[in-house]
Amino acid sequence: MVNPRAWLAEAIATYALVFFGPLSIILSVAYFGSVLTIPALVVIALAHGAAIGLMVYTFGHVSGAHINPAVTIAMLVTRRINIKDGIAYIVFQIIGAIVAAATLKAILPVLGDKVHFGTQGGPSAILNNSAISGFTVEAILTFFLVTVIFMTAVHKKAPAGMYGLAIGGMIFLIHLVGVPLTGASVNPARTLGPAIISGYWDYHWIYWAGPIVGAVIAGLVMNYIFVNKAEKEAS
Repeated sequence: MVNPRAWLAEAIATYALVFFGPLSIILSVAYFGSVLTIPALVVIALAHGAAIGLMVYTFGHVSGAHINPAVTIAMLVTRRINIKDGIAYIVFQIIGAIVAAATLKAILPVLGDKVHFGTQGGPSAILNNSAISGFTVEAILTFFLVTVIFMTAVHKKAPAGMYGLAIGGMIFLIHLVGVPLTGASVNPARTLGPAIISGYWDYHWIYWAGPIVGAVIAGLVMNYIFVNKAEKEAS
């Protein structure tokens, strides 16, 4: 059965991510300047981690709180969500992301424009601006995000009530190390919403291809090696 309430939950949760995450980038530029400093990096990582962690606890019991097309695709390939709901999840995640980015443009048009409303800027000079390196980083980061999701939120033997903290913590870690490299998307909707509003499309493909590849690999490995075994033992 399809679940429109779950679709709305995905839109609201993704709105929260794409509002608070890019807002932290905009405010960091306002307070710390355009150069990425340690305080700015911590603020950005905390905002993204908190937004995801809190939304997971808020809507996890309604929709699973994917908040990410790559996560939904991983759930689709492992048959943990039906096709109709999976497609609807992705559509509503994108809608939530676009509306959130549009909100930021409405309230902070000048400051937001300086950072393309939080759109990731592509592989940095640290990666020699290499698209392949950027793709690889996004795939690896998303692999570990989806690993945490499957092993804490899906696995039958995971400690109860810890999934939101674990997932939010992984998002925090991902942004600490990933922002200086690629901007740390690990989420196609997180990049697409601000890109549509800002018109900034440089290297956009790596923020779809990398997360989807990383998510699918992690989903298949965790599901068929770890999660299914625990489910069979519990049955």
